[in-house]
Amino acid sequence: MDNERRHFLRMAGLGAGAAALGATPVFAAPQTFVNAGLEATQVSLRPGSTEDQTAALQRAIDQAASARQPLTLSPGTYRAAGLELPPGAHISGVPGATRIIANRARPIFSSAHAGEVRISGIAFDGGGQPLPNGSGLVTLTDGERVRVTDCEFIGASCFGLALDGIGGEITGNAVTGAADAAIYSINARGLTIARNRIRRAGNNGIQVWRSERGEDGTVVADNTIEQVDSRDGGTGQNGNCVNVFRAGGVTVRGNRIRDCVFSAVRGNAASNIRILENTCSGLGEVALYAEFSFEGAIISNNTVDGAGHGVSVTNFNDGGRLAVVQGNILRNLGPQKRARIENKDHGIGIYVEADTAVSGNVVEKAARAGVMAGWGAYLRDVTITGNVVRQSAVGIAVSVVTGAGSALIANNLISGAAQGAIVGMDHLTPVTGDLAKDGATRYSQVVINGNRVN
Repeated sequence: MDNERRHFLRMAGLGAGAAALGATPVFAAPQTFVNAGLEATQVSLRPGSTEDQTAALQRAIDQAASARQPLTLSPGTYRAAGLELPPGAHISGVPGATRIIANRARPIFSSAHAGEVRISGIAFDGGGQPLPNGSGLVTLTDGERVRVTDCEFIGASCFGLALDGIGGEITGNAVTGAADAAIYSINARGLTIARNRIRRAGNNGIQVWRSERGEDGTVVADNTIEQVDSRDGGTGQNGNCVNVFRAGGVTVRGNRIRDCVFSAVRGNAASNIRILENTCSGLGEVALYAEFSFEGAIISNNTVDGAGHGVSVTNFNDGGRLAVVQGNILRNLGPQKRARIENKDHGIGIYVEADTAVSGNVVEKAARAGVMAGWGAYLRDVTITGNVVRQSAVGIAVSVVTGAGSALIANNLISGAAQGAIVGMDHLTPVTGDLAKDGATRYSQVVINGNRVN
């Protein structure tokens, strides 16, 4: 994946001054603007005016920050862009009533040192302006204890919200029509992205990336993400509702995800990722994906209804290994109309390769196989136990080619598998009869026992 084009435009020369919590707010409005005990200063802000109000807004921001006080914008529409936030700036509006429309090709808000920055209750409208590559309507860099809450981001030509080296909370926002990712984070410092509503993103819903592999720890929880496209194409780097790249220790939990051309959650080189309790539907490719040079993935208690494949834990050839796939409900798996890349081989409920336990899942109506273990020789130490597989072409498929490693298939219930309950495979080609009936004595690396076949 190309990170170069995603580097942020860093704004230099920003002012300083930390804002104090609980201070008397400053109101920026057509009337006199008062900074508590400071001398009253006239600020010529006119909500609803078609004139550029960047200079007036910048003066209000700077004066409030220098006085260590929050700034409140009155209801109305302001036309501005290129506003620079000092560290500690606190700016709020009236949710649903305070709007800033971009009137030039720059982010509306930027901060090169965003420590303690707070933004709430403001709608940021792209106004049809082209943003610089790698930037968002709000672009924040290098800061901890950042909060962006209850805001709207509308029609961004790149990212809705762009974060570089940020720790804090991004909560309760709505992002609609971002041409690239709705929320993009790189090199986070302990970030929570929660309870946001994302619709019609051009490439990805939420991206959690790092410039180099390392611990990240971002939590992506309880968001609603829908209608995600793949405007820039590719084979999976775009088109995902949640995209985690090189970031370790990320949790993706409790999100409602639907109508996406690739994956609901895609972890690429993302070690120790946890994908938990998400509800997903209408996915064009693999719904829940752990791929490429990762160690450690837990994919548990998710629901998937309608996807090319349900769960894939893959790329043992590139170091992808060590996973638990447990307690998921996966159904209606096969070629999807929503898919951007046609794949007639879709239709696997759970696919795994190495050092993985698959237990307690329910798979129904998988066009190719309910569970599949291994790809040619890429199979090692997999257990498939206590699952229910219904109305799938093959119940459980296992690689039996020369060089394939060990697999235990035990105590599963397999019902209505028209092409065999347990079948040995050479890649996607069946090469045995039904091993649930015939036994696996020819393949000493495969142990089969205690399964119930209806």
